[in-house]
Amino acid sequence: MPFVKLDELQAKQTFPGFKVRFVHSATMTLAHWDIEAGAVLPVHSHPHEQVANVIAGEFELTINGETQRLGPGSVGIIPSHAVHSGRAVTRCHIIDAFYPIREDYR
Repeated sequence: MPFVKLDELQAKQTFPGFKVRFVHSATMTLAHWDIEAGAVLPVHSHPHEQVANVIAGEFELTINGETQRLGPGSVGIIPSHAVHSGRAVTRCHIIDAFYPIREDYR
């Protein structure tokens, strides 16, 4: 499937306030998040590398104990197994890239 229309994918809610549409390639997962203001991403880790690209809004991201407030054009790079969490300061749109593919998100 070389082309995908996001509006044709069913949105899922993985955490309260986090709606997402997933796109999978052979080796990566892209997550297109729409996040409500005040929504909290619980502390967790996973074996995947993750690159979080803030497209709109402000998101407070904590990676291995270091916290930054990210806005449009900001990127958070989350290494494999890093403990991380977050909070949407405002309504946000974030695109995450995961490597390798997130089989748990299929």
